[in-house]
Amino acid sequence: MAIKDKFQFLYGERAQVICHAPGRVNLMGDHTDYNLGFVLPAAINFGTDIAASKRTDNRICVTALDLDASQVIFSLDDIEFDEHQTWSNYIRGCLRALKARFPDFAGANLAISGNVPRGAGLSSSASLEMALLRAIASLYDLALDGVTAALMGQQAENEFVGCNCGIMDQLISAEGRSGRALLLDCRNLSRRYAKLPADLGILIVNSNVKRGLVDSEYNTRRRQCEAVARHLGQPSLREVTLAMLEAARHELDETDYRRARHVLGENQRTLDMLEALQAQDLKRVGSLMAESHASLKEDFAVTVAQTDALVGILTEAIGEEGGARMTGGGFGGCVVALGSKAALARAETAVRERYEALTGLTPDIYLCHAVDGAFAQKELTDN
Repeated sequence: MAIKDKFQFLYGERAQVICHAPGRVNLMGDHTDYNLGFVLPAAINFGTDIAASKRTDNRICVTALDLDASQVIFSLDDIEFDEHQTWSNYIRGCLRALKARFPDFAGANLAISGNVPRGAGLSSSASLEMALLRAIASLYDLALDGVTAALMGQQAENEFVGCNCGIMDQLISAEGRSGRALLLDCRNLSRRYAKLPADLGILIVNSNVKRGLVDSEYNTRRRQCEAVARHLGQPSLREVTLAMLEAARHELDETDYRRARHVLGENQRTLDMLEALQAQDLKRVGSLMAESHASLKEDFAVTVAQTDALVGILTEAIGEEGGARMTGGGFGGCVVALGSKAALARAETAVRERYEALTGLTPDIYLCHAVDGAFAQKELTDN
């Protein structure tokens, strides 16, 4: 049953708007966004759908169709953190941020459904946030653009949910473009789009090692990076050079030093990755992905044995036609592989044959392509 039909069954009326926002996969640049560095994500063809209609009062009634039709009702006049149905806090936080900017919109009936694997590192939360903000903006004709929506989603996670995420997830879900990756400068939110090679495939493999970003060491990593920047008298690691870091190594905690070294190297790899994709140099793409995964494993310490095994299987199968790396916050979740479609077909076969035998876990495999974000407004010319 389509979401519009489920909405009508639930609420006894037709949805006035149906909005979609995609999840994302980060091709290069992990743990750089909150350090105001560079990231290179793509919006993917998995996402969140929201059907909505206006109410005549200030109440929000939201039904999560994928959570056994779990329902919450709250007032826009009194948005409080929900200790029990914690999924609703992403909605509550976004609406609080939206209300601060646009105080005159009223309530809504909402039905939510999505196919982004939760807890896999493909940004199901940002997809939910951007679909919600797009739906409310459409219902009430609010002049909300994608960048502002992304900032609201980030604010909701930072200040309401309690996750110190950067801006990447929300911005690519809002502003992604079909067939393109987005190079985002997280310091000033400037963006460049790179057309992906026609024969390039994106293969995402969920390790099915469950992860909880808020409860993980993600926030610890952020504090470690901020400590190095502060020690060097800089507002963020974006202003720190490798020479500055090396000169101060003896003054820093060794673990903090390694965290910062990853970020500086990852920023450069992200810029190099853009050039490699534009040049359709898949061998270089593979080398950069291998360097990134090694840095995430050794310096940032956010991989696990299962994702390391996946990267090994994929890299061996793909050969010089692409590469693989951990993607997302880490501590489980997904691995992304880029390569020719023939190489990815080999890689998928290898994963199905070897991963479960090595780990005891059954992988979920998704062949993806880059799609438009929730606030995408126009086609882009090739660049």
